[in-house]
Amino acid sequence: MASTSMPELPVVPDTDPSKAVLDSFRIAIAKRLSDSLPIPLEQALTGVDYGKKGEDFTVALPRFRLPGKVDEIAAKVIEKFQPDEWVEAVVHDKAFLHFRVNTTNMFRLVLDQVNALTHSSPSGKPEYGTNDSGKGKKVIVEYSSPNIAKSFHVGHLRSTIIGAFIANLYKACGWEVISMNYLGDWGTQFGLIATGYEKYGSQEELEKDAIKHLFDVYVKVNKDADADPNVKVDAAQWFKRMEDGDEAALKNWRIWREMSFDVYTGESAVGKESMDSALKQLEDMGLICESNGAKLVDLEKYKLGKAVVRKKDGTSIYLTRDIGGAIERYEKYEFDKMIYVVSSQQDLHLAQFFKVLELMGFPWAKNLLHINYGLVQGMSTRKGTVVFLDQIIKEAGNVMHEQMQKNEDKYAAVEDPETTSLEIGITGVKIQDMAAKRINNYTFNWDRMKSFEGDTGPYLQYAHVRLASIGRKNPHLIPLPEPSAIDTSALAQYSHARDIAFLLGTYPDVVKVALKTHEPSGIVTFAFRLAHAISSAWDSVIVKGEEDIEKARAKMYLYECAREVLGASMRLLSIRPLGRM
Repeated sequence: MASTSMPELPVVPDTDPSKAVLDSFRIAIAKRLSDSLPIPLEQALTGVDYGKKGEDFTVALPRFRLPGKVDEIAAKVIEKFQPDEWVEAVVHDKAFLHFRVNTTNMFRLVLDQVNALTHSSPSGKPEYGTNDSGKGKKVIVEYSSPNIAKSFHVGHLRSTIIGAFIANLYKACGWEVISMNYLGDWGTQFGLIATGYEKYGSQEELEKDAIKHLFDVYVKVNKDADADPNVKVDAAQWFKRMEDGDEAALKNWRIWREMSFDVYTGESAVGKESMDSALKQLEDMGLICESNGAKLVDLEKYKLGKAVVRKKDGTSIYLTRDIGGAIERYEKYEFDKMIYVVSSQQDLHLAQFFKVLELMGFPWAKNLLHINYGLVQGMSTRKGTVVFLDQIIKEAGNVMHEQMQKNEDKYAAVEDPETTSLEIGITGVKIQDMAAKRINNYTFNWDRMKSFEGDTGPYLQYAHVRLASIGRKNPHLIPLPEPSAIDTSALAQYSHARDIAFLLGTYPDVVKVALKTHEPSGIVTFAFRLAHAISSAWDSVIVKGEEDIEKARAKMYLYECAREVLGASMRLLSIRPLGRM
């Protein structure tokens, strides 16, 4: 059992041991530095970082910029060092000090915290890894803007995946999150579909599968447009009629939109008034110049070129609609932050849009954020051309289904193999998308999608399923007794168990870092590190066949906590952890 009386620690701003118990160990290390060097406690804490390769915490002494040689500074800390309930050892290594926390107490405090915040949190939902840094703040996250004309084309895949992650991340950090799925539904594309529909449309096909039919029409009419410039002229006239509110032109558009999407705040929802008043304000401020009858905002002195705000036929353009839309949204929601999850191809457009709002004098313009990402290459089905996302996912699901059928016993135990294989397929797509930094382009790789080897989505699901199966294979241990009746000190002899527990303790920090970087890859990396640590422990930290019931329970407790945290990291990535596969 852990000693009940842990030495008391000072309270330090921006730490919260009640949510992240490793904060206590960090404060204990910082206190030693602060007492012996002497430096202020908060300054000392900034120097206590997670260590590499087998070290718990490492302090790089030069960062404190203290006078004297680094060896002498290190000696001051080492001479005064006495192990206690928080810290058991310190090692001097060149310019670094490596601290090792008290193993027995680390096991007890980390596992108990994971267990308590998962099963008996104030909200009744699993809360381990969450924090309150965004309490009382509101963020709008706008993501996945499929052109209805293009449906959920794979090109929109990344916005959908990264956007869902960003929304989950802000929720986990206490923010009120409003997700907006924005549909680029206005514009000449729509005019094109309307023109094409007159020629190729079929009510029957439309009712069968609206998205697919409109996409087929769009493909055909685009071919026509390449051959005959008049098609584009017709399309532009349709669009003009729609913008002018011509009922006949709007009727089809409304029907199509209802059939293919539900709650999208399309660009067309931005009122003409907001667009006109934004344009007038820009004109009054002297920011508009004319060129060939079109109106532009001159942003040359900010190195952002000139941006068109109204075409010469009088119709609005993306920028005006975005500006009008942002103003309407601020009036409606009074957000603290608004995030646009849009590809890096739009970097200039977003920069122009944010700059124009700033020049218009809106104080909230500085709270707009563009989360960008690179392109997906080589994404097509085995039969060839790039298609809709659902076809890619179905195909991934089929591949997984074939794999699952190879093990008859396990396959028989899965309640709904189709849904399960689809989930594994989706996991493969998502993990591949989020594994590297957002800005990188990546080539979609079918083999990685379906492989249980290496750092793939299926491997992550497999790791979770394996943890979920321990209880099924050891029914005599379930349910576990109260944590206070489990002797976690039995785990101290296993270095692999220690690695797992310490990693579990770092998860709340992994979430905090992700909020700073907006990178899902940090969470993905954590999930794989945890899965690898668990897989390394299988052969030494064995539950089945452990005759000492106390030890068996302690190991079971460790694996249960690991399952909770692995599951939490997967849910943060918008992946549903599976129980069987």
